[in-house]
Amino acid sequence: MTPLSSLAAILRRAASLEIVVLAFAFLFALATGVEGQEAYDRPVSSAPQPDDIGAGYQTPEVQRTSPRSAALQMLDVVLLIGGMAAIAWVSRRGRRRWVVTAVTLASLAYFGFYRQGCVCPIGATQNVAASLSDASLATPMVVLAFFLLPLAASLLAGRVFCGGVCPLGAIQDLVLLRPVQTPQGVDRWLGMFRYVYLGLAVWFAVLPAGQRDFVICRFDPFVGFFRLNGPAWMLGVGVALLLLGTVVGRPYCRYLCPYGGLISVVSRFAIWPVRITPDEELDCGLCVDSCPFGAIKDLRAKPSECLACARCFAHCPRQQLAWGEIELVELDELVSSAKCVAQRSGGNE
Repeated sequence: MTPLSSLAAILRRAASLEIVVLAFAFLFALATGVEGQEAYDRPVSSAPQPDDIGAGYQTPEVQRTSPRSAALQMLDVVLLIGGMAAIAWVSRRGRRRWVVTAVTLASLAYFGFYRQGCVCPIGATQNVAASLSDASLATPMVVLAFFLLPLAASLLAGRVFCGGVCPLGAIQDLVLLRPVQTPQGVDRWLGMFRYVYLGLAVWFAVLPAGQRDFVICRFDPFVGFFRLNGPAWMLGVGVALLLLGTVVGRPYCRYLCPYGGLISVVSRFAIWPVRITPDEELDCGLCVDSCPFGAIKDLRAKPSECLACARCFAHCPRQQLAWGEIELVELDELVSSAKCVAQRSGGNE
């Protein structure tokens, strides 16, 4: 092993250890920070009580809703880490699409419909921006964890949060029926909108208190489905995106999601990004058509765009050989045939 490769291996191990320590630090801070907070005396407890008011008056139930307990907040963080770890394992070792599908369904059920889309790393971007600009605001530890941990995971293994843990991505992934490839130029230019949206969201979040607005939460196209309510026009936008998502892979994630734009930038520097083959690249091109997100460029998964969905693994002859689904002779035939088709297509163009 050369000195450079040895140094690279040491840096990778150090980065991995740093992320693990960061995760445990968040969990510890969450447990101790929430427990250490002073009890909040809601105004209703010191206001006139129903017996004092009389006439059968009862205090509205909503005023008695207790904050989510520290244990349940920690559960949210543990499930977030567990989901991302599962998809990272699939992208590096397991390489089975069904595992990603299982995480997607579980995340949609828990983070989507049960937790009603909250805590959301996408919306947490605004909380963090507002607290950085206003010293009187404090971001809860669980919100900070949901904002930072997916970014840390992206630095390690790419967009594993987007792979199936994010409920907004999960609901779009499940409706994808007959994907079509979007032209690269259109894909690139439409993808710029998410950075514009990110800039606008941060701008509105850092305005003075009287003018501040959390536009990401206000215009979330899927939270109405998760909470089974919301403005009709916003539900209509969500329906339109889901209908479009039956043929265009995850349109909100690729073209509008501001947090997705942030993760895309961080994933460019991923230490262990997704690799299509388990070992040696064949350059046969069979994986290209299997990717509904246009994330395979020059026959390699592009870390900033790959959503770790694992669809390409099943189309890789090298992976099929590793699973024992084909023989070595069949692998050579598949690769030769695919390369001939690619050459003819290139000649026709």
